Amino acid sequence: MAQISSTGCLAFATAISLVSSPAAADTADMPSAIQAKIDAARAECANFDSGEFALEEGAVQRVDLDGDNADDWVVNEGRFACSTAASLYGGTGGAMSHFMIGSELNSIQNQGWTTTKFGPHTVLLARVHGSNCDGINPTPCVVSSVWDEEAKVWRSASAAWE
Repeated sequence: MAQISSTGCLAFATAISLVSSPAAADTADMPSAIQAKIDAARAECANFDSGEFALEEGAVQRVDLDGDNADDWVVNEGRFACSTAASLYGGTGGAMSHFMIGSELNSIQNQGWTTTKFGPHTVLLARVHGSNCDGINPTPCVVSSVWDEEAKVWRSASAAWE
């Protein structure tokens, strides 16, 4: 069996994360609906013992969510920070992520998300609280959604396994 050095593992992990992680957004051209989410979070932090608000890496991202080869906007509240409240923007159930395609802004509470291609579709996969799968928090549970451009909605189905 081949052995891989820790340096080799680190280089491989870094390469994978660079390939699979959505790009951080340049917030200069941020749509007003996205800015409003950030402004509301900033105000919430300031109202909690005069906290100082910060956007951590990955808080705002540009990702092609609908497969049209144009980057859309994503805001991950789990990457918001407030100096006076460690869990103001999320907890064991996860945090809100806001997905904006065109002028449509939709949100889902999640514990992490990614996108993948499946045939002609870009699929949004989100880890959600286990209670969404008739369990408790550690119960594995994922929702998959695709953007319906014509109806301007995310579409998902729940499987009935036998």
